Amino acid sequence: MRIAPLLAVMATIALPASIALASETTVFESIDGGTLDLESWRGGPVLVVNTASRCGFAPQFDGLQDLYDRYRDRGLVVLAVPSNDFKQELGSEAEIKDYCELNFDLDMPMTTITHVTGGEAHPFFRDLAEREGYAPSWNFNKVLIGPEGEFVAGWGSTTLPLSDPITSEIEPLLN
Repeated sequence: MRIAPLLAVMATIALPASIALASETTVFESIDGGTLDLESWRGGPVLVVNTASRCGFAPQFDGLQDLYDRYRDRGLVVLAVPSNDFKQELGSEAEIKDYCELNFDLDMPMTTITHVTGGEAHPFFRDLAEREGYAPSWNFNKVLIGPEGEFVAGWGSTTLPLSDPITSEIEPLLN
């Protein structure tokens, strides 16, 4: 009777490339209320981007929205993760939501203000750092998660959302 739970755990451990080990790793609080679960987007690529409204890279919100618009019908999800870890985010979710809607007309999924580095980092980012050695070094770092929950690639702040290094990784993963 105890073998089934053990096999389920072993099957989870046997997915070394997958970051989706536990529900806490994949679930984020939504800026609109409720939750956003990366598992619900399994089957298509997800680009996770840690953002900050007062960052010099904030104009990339336009590129992120354009990327989302270009590929969403083929399965891409772009998830914006506002973070104040680099001290450049507005003070509340309401301010962030208003800022992004008014200045960039964003309609992509967005989380609440979330830690992306250090001991308080969201489990997704902690797991990514531990398993893949990838952690955001600044705002607007981008992480591509493949259709099966696997880490595909990561890029720094200076890599633009519509640049070839990103789109060339996304396109083969689309439906």
